[in-house]
Amino acid sequence: MRFVDTVKNIWKIDDLRKRITITVLFVLVYRIGCYVVLPGISPSEIDALRNFTSTGLMQLLDMFSGGAFSQASIFALGIMPYITASIVIQLLGMVLPSFQKMQREGESGRMKLNQYTRYLTVLILLIQGPAYLVNLQVQVNAAGGAAHFGFWTMLYLTIILAAGSMFIMWLGEKITDKGIGNGISFIILVGIIARFPGALVQEFTSRLTTAQGGLVMFLVEIVILFAVIAGAILLVQGTRRVPVQYAKRIVGNKQYGGVRQYIPLKVNAAGVMPIIFAQAIMFIPITLMGFGANQNPSGFFRAFSDIHGFWYNLVYFIMIVAFTYFYTAITVRPTQMAEDMKRNNGFIPGIKPGKKTAEYLDSIMSRITFPGSLFLGCVAIMPAFANVCGINQNFAQFFGGTSLLILVGVVLDTLQQVESHLKMHHYDGLMKSGKIKGRSGAY
Repeated sequence: MRFVDTVKNIWKIDDLRKRITITVLFVLVYRIGCYVVLPGISPSEIDALRNFTSTGLMQLLDMFSGGAFSQASIFALGIMPYITASIVIQLLGMVLPSFQKMQREGESGRMKLNQYTRYLTVLILLIQGPAYLVNLQVQVNAAGGAAHFGFWTMLYLTIILAAGSMFIMWLGEKITDKGIGNGISFIILVGIIARFPGALVQEFTSRLTTAQGGLVMFLVEIVILFAVIAGAILLVQGTRRVPVQYAKRIVGNKQYGGVRQYIPLKVNAAGVMPIIFAQAIMFIPITLMGFGANQNPSGFFRAFSDIHGFWYNLVYFIMIVAFTYFYTAITVRPTQMAEDMKRNNGFIPGIKPGKKTAEYLDSIMSRITFPGSLFLGCVAIMPAFANVCGINQNFAQFFGGTSLLILVGVVLDTLQQVESHLKMHHYDGLMKSGKIKGRSGAY
């Protein structure tokens, strides 16, 4: 009954009801677009591409696109080019003074950076579009079809693919502005969830017919899956609180300060971004060889196209650990935190204000980031271990990796926003006790 009451309370809030309705409509538009096939592509050609994307790195790329990649859809390239462009712009903000200046300019600087990100996204799409079409042509011909894209056909299909990805980006921005929020992440979430029922049914059928263990092994897999999800939730929400004492100030007849508060330093301050950074780089080898257009790739490309191989997962793990430290250094700035505390007459008990406080906060972040980065890397490569244990490749993707962390992070953020609307209008939250924490902490 509490669930029914919560749904009724959500529906009573006009703003929240409109936001949820708009989000659902935009998601429907996205899902319908995933099945709009490129002009001139026949069903037999789609079957050939679907067989090619059923395993390996192409399977992962197809998951991020919500199945549009294997459908030869106008949304085939998905949202990953935009994410790649965002990563490049953030990296440039670390090394180029002009980009650093724009980051400090507030809203106007953010708008400029967003514009540069869109330009770079178009450039990436103009590279990935022909590579995707070359791969489609090779796979269709290998399956016995007769697909030959001339220059002009390649050109207008590339324009369609680029326009489709830019439209997805626009949908994500509208979901952020008009909908429930986290538009880009929500688009990826929808694509991942769309594949879960089919993967679950496929694993269940496999266990009952061909695989060993039967129903008992399937139940064990479900229990392990819930355990991994619980670990991912702890990773997203885990914090260490640093006490801050604010000195008393008397201005006129009012007293300020004199209270103790806490700075919540997150164990995984970088969130899912290190995995997305690393995954975008791991996609580069397959892009360079034309999305697998070469039927017999060399040793290097073969090693980094196998998402369950040793070298792929080793490099992937190391990059995630490195990017966790890198992104934490970008988002968490101990020097600025120390200056803000000093400006407001705050200090950490036993630590001198200023430089010593910054060094203390930096040392704490380094200590808690290390185990967080290792656990993040282990969760990311968990699908490889699940595959070794005999779990179906499609179902193994949900035992960790980017898909699981995006699912957990975006769902928690969405529930957090819904609960904040309920609390704002004096309704009970989604839980009987406590507060839902998203990737940014409590609301």
